[in-house]
Amino acid sequence: MKKTKIFIPFIFTFFVLLFYFFKRVVLIKYYPPVMDFFIFLIFFISVFQKETVIQKFAKMINANLCDLELKYTRNLTYIWCVFLFINFLIALLTVFLSDKIWFIYNGCVSYCLIGLMFIIEYPIRILFRRKHNIC
Repeated sequence: MKKTKIFIPFIFTFFVLLFYFFKRVVLIKYYPPVMDFFIFLIFFISVFQKETVIQKFAKMINANLCDLELKYTRNLTYIWCVFLFINFLIALLTVFLSDKIWFIYNGCVSYCLIGLMFIIEYPIRILFRRKHNIC
């Protein structure tokens, strides 16, 4: 059962896409903003917890994070919260625009921006670790 749980989001997304293309229901356009908002909520709620989402991911890679790394990952969570909220707002705006703009942003641009955030953050993390002599 545990192995099949991994596929539930993919199966759900597949059926949502099928429903959109065959029924052309406008409500399906709300799927990306809703998902973006839920992801934002996960990151935002974690800010008020002892460990943020990013700190939990970092601890999976390195269980012994120093205080400086914990502060860095917490600050990084704030940055991701701002980014995810802006992404949510843009996705919500595209619901009211043409289908072409909605599709381009939610099907491509949004994912490219998320990738760009990773690409920008990675060298900054390496420089941070070098600057503070963190192995």
